[in-house]
Amino acid sequence: MLVFGDLVWIPFTFSIQGWWLLRNKVELTTAAIVANCFVFLIGYMVFRGANKQKHEFKKNPKAPIWGKPPIVIGGKLLASGYWGVARHCNYLGDLLLALSFSLPCGMSSPVPYFYPIYLLILLIWRERRDEARCAEKYKEIWAEYRRTVPWRILPYVY
Repeated sequence: MLVFGDLVWIPFTFSIQGWWLLRNKVELTTAAIVANCFVFLIGYMVFRGANKQKHEFKKNPKAPIWGKPPIVIGGKLLASGYWGVARHCNYLGDLLLALSFSLPCGMSSPVPYFYPIYLLILLIWRERRDEARCAEKYKEIWAEYRRTVPWRILPYVY
């Protein structure tokens, strides 16, 4: 499955938007270009920032997060920075990046949006598996973390 995914599935899904743009004339306004760049930059910032915070927390659990001492649940779970906003905030960044690849295709067809829709389904499924594993691994610490950080991926929505 991994070989098929790496050699066929990923190149196929990552190139749909490019093929769409080659075969369809799309005119973007300056505002649309700026908005899409903003979606990309926010997605990149959230994805890389969250992963960097997690990495730095693992190296040094006392390192400041956004200039403040980290909030740590049970000595193991980071509840500061991006990880205090949502339990799987890096997935939000990944979804915004995927969306930014499709937005230049316009809204005339769902075809260029296959990748972000597929990724949304995949990450929600993965997030639910992660939640179950973490609940089993961390037990009451995970319950406290869930109370402290109630949102899974998108704050105030999910």
